[in-house]
Amino acid sequence: MDLEIVTLLVPSSPSPAAAVGLLVLRLFVGVAFIRHGWPKLRNLKTWSTAMKTPEWLCFLSAASMWGAGIALIPGLLTPLAALAILVSMAYAMVLETVSGTPFIAPDPYQIPAGDYAGPMGVGEPPSWEKAAMYVVMCLVLITSGGGLFSLDNLLIADLLGAIA
Repeated sequence: MDLEIVTLLVPSSPSPAAAVGLLVLRLFVGVAFIRHGWPKLRNLKTWSTAMKTPEWLCFLSAASMWGAGIALIPGLLTPLAALAILVSMAYAMVLETVSGTPFIAPDPYQIPAGDYAGPMGVGEPPSWEKAAMYVVMCLVLITSGGGLFSLDNLLIADLLGAIA
């Protein structure tokens, strides 16, 4: 049983190139979610009102985005951190889908002038494409782990050696 948990947290990396790919993915998603989570934590009431979601649920989402982003950078408990982000992004996908937002918005350069103005002026129309991309990225991290260049590999490799 213990070996199964360790294997879930630190799956073997298939190649050095894949390890570099996982490092880049972890760093990208980690930085992105530190940047997504912190402003939401600082403006929780505003975000909760805009989302029409209870403040405590928004807090859990924002805190998990921010904390998981921090954990992903060094690759600490990567699958769990990615799962925390995945849950928030899956919820965002549901909200966008229920509101009728398309998967991929029309390209803003192909929209005639004056046909779209968002809450911050003219820009890209809403879609759930970005949330879906983050879900896919998190699925890769959940199933692949942090890779060779992660604290997971460094710390849990010793645990694997002790069990074997």
